Amino acid sequence: MDTHASEHGHSQAEVEHRIGQPSGRGNLRDIVYGAIDGSVTTFAIVAGVAGAGLSPWVIIALGIANVLADGFSMAAGNYSGTKAELDDAQRLRKIELRHIRTHPEGERRELREILRLKGLSGDALDGAVDQITRNEDQWIQMMLEGEYGLSSVDPHPVKAAWATFAAFLVAGMIPLLPFLIGVPHAFQWSTAATLVTFFLIGTYKAKWSLAPWWRSGMETLAIGGTAAGIAYFVGTLFNV
Repeated sequence: MDTHASEHGHSQAEVEHRIGQPSGRGNLRDIVYGAIDGSVTTFAIVAGVAGAGLSPWVIIALGIANVLADGFSMAAGNYSGTKAELDDAQRLRKIELRHIRTHPEGERRELREILRLKGLSGDALDGAVDQITRNEDQWIQMMLEGEYGLSSVDPHPVKAAWATFAAFLVAGMIPLLPFLIGVPHAFQWSTAATLVTFFLIGTYKAKWSLAPWWRSGMETLAIGGTAAGIAYFVGTLFNV
């Protein structure tokens, strides 16, 4: 991985802009999750049907149905899960707001303990507690981070769903392309294209990892290839 890719400036203006407008967790997880599942499930259908010796049109029909239906299902599931995270964060904010207004001294003690565990002590600790508790929003956010481990940036359910669906759609169509364009030995081409896709997905996620790009690529290739091999083997059992 190129460790310089994530480097940034440290001038006062750059620091204020970056810290004041955090980008959040992004959609890396959603993209990788959707792409891997799209490749694996679609190629599993291709391998299983090909292993059973059925018509290429069956592969195309089942493959497209999987890409659209399963892709939408995954996007809907990711939306619901991310929305649940957002709802829970909003629920906890209301709880902390109520506690701050009804039990301020207890919340100050909690805040003091959070800051003490961060390394503050003595006058610095007393000053930080006084300063933070003057701003209700900052106080609530500090409690959410220190007490519940929540990020200061809310997740985006719609963005997460679209990222998953788009990645699933793109990666899931790759195993079907040789059958759609009708090339000779379509299954062999589909296998090669899918294995390359697995490897590329792995190298893509290595951009945010400490692992070498080739190791991440091989890891994803091994996972996807194993799933594809299982599907093909099961399909051969029905080849009569």
